[in-house]
Amino acid sequence: MGLATNAIDFRAVGQVFATESGPLTALDDVNLTIAQHEFVAVLGPSGCGKSTLLRLTAGLMLPTEGKVSVYRQPVTRPRDDVGIVFQQATLLPWANVLDNVTFPARHKRGRVGAPDRERAAEVIAAVGLKGFEARLPAELSGGMQQRVGIARALFLNPDILLMDEPFSALDALTRDAMGYELLKLWQASPKTVMFITHSIPEAVLLADRVIVMSARPGRIVADMPVPLGRPRDESALRAPEVQDFAAHLRELLIAKEPSL
Repeated sequence: MGLATNAIDFRAVGQVFATESGPLTALDDVNLTIAQHEFVAVLGPSGCGKSTLLRLTAGLMLPTEGKVSVYRQPVTRPRDDVGIVFQQATLLPWANVLDNVTFPARHKRGRVGAPDRERAAEVIAAVGLKGFEARLPAELSGGMQQRVGIARALFLNPDILLMDEPFSALDALTRDAMGYELLKLWQASPKTVMFITHSIPEAVLLADRVIVMSARPGRIVADMPVPLGRPRDESALRAPEVQDFAAHLRELLIAKEPSL
């Protein structure tokens, strides 16, 4: 096999926001490379700039300093090969599941054709919602709504998937189930994933690497491979070396929490 292609590159990236009380530095000198089809989880204290990393990658904002690149091209705007899943599903309440999933095609081209509907049916089935195509969001549980959000992000078959704490609003059992569903989807069709989370078990189960960030201004303080092969299941998390790895991540996060 040849060398892996770099999908995402951050080079000396800083991000400063203007606020009423003065400049707020969210990120400082961030350097990060994610290879194509690598699954990277980002952990860190609240307010450390994790979501800012994702928005910079998505082209939803431009860095104050440094450069963000996707496939060696500077990111200046949103790209079709980058899909995003937010904390909330943000579905159109008046549109059914099929119409919500095909919305990117309607937004981009002004219409939805038969191939779009066929593709939507594929991803709806892949996230376990076959038979719910005509349902409105209000008729779905929180977990099912988030599945629709994931299906919509997968609809255009992006090579890069950005996920901003996508399961944080779900109850514990549903969150675990969604994690395993995502793992199966990724193993069946690998994509480059940047996964923002506060959950150490979630990061360890899903990711190839875990990035740990400091409190604001966000800096990368650790970049560690997960000591687990693939495929994975729940039993893998009970291995002693994995437990030790999770404990080390917990120590790092506690050390990086801002003082009260």
